[in-house]
Amino acid sequence: MSARPVELFFDPICPWAWMTSRWLLEASQVREVEITFSIMSLAALNEGRDLPEGYRRSMDDAWGPARTALAVAQQGSQEDLAAFYTAFGTEYHVGGNSDRRAAAVAGLAATSLGADLISAYDDESLDPELRTRQKVVIELVGDEVGTPVISFGPGRAYFGPVISPAPKGEEAGTLFDGLELMTRTEGFFELKRTRTVGPIFD
Repeated sequence: MSARPVELFFDPICPWAWMTSRWLLEASQVREVEITFSIMSLAALNEGRDLPEGYRRSMDDAWGPARTALAVAQQGSQEDLAAFYTAFGTEYHVGGNSDRRAAAVAGLAATSLGADLISAYDDESLDPELRTRQKVVIELVGDEVGTPVISFGPGRAYFGPVISPAPKGEEAGTLFDGLELMTRTEGFFELKRTRTVGPIFD
């Protein structure tokens, strides 16, 4: 049986995207799954929106990590991008280091690329490409969602799943099977319930 493809669109700063990525990596241990990591940008998504002051600051500061991840995607391999994301998230989400630049430095150290790529963090010339990539995500799922977004192929994309903690082992595989199955129903759009916990990084 050939590996089933799934694409994860993530912004490095989003804890929920991080949880989804850990679930997918777990699922790939018990299912034949081929994961592609792709960049999306919460900063681009929220440009020009009227946001609460604190969230506006967070979004303005979200460009740097996304630019760095984009530079890794452009200059490295899928393995580099996955390694960057794992190291960034381990530092920022799991480790609780709120310094996003420091997390980006840690992320780069896990790749085959040079540390000087941190210059991308402040490189505004990367922003048009981030906006373009965000438009691709909007075309998949609309602009009323954030990150993560996962796609099982053309016309088969979701916002989410929003999960906490990330399932492990066979539970991770079962969730993957179920979500992929639901995408086969063309008219399926949404499932939701009130979230009662925050991100559980264990």
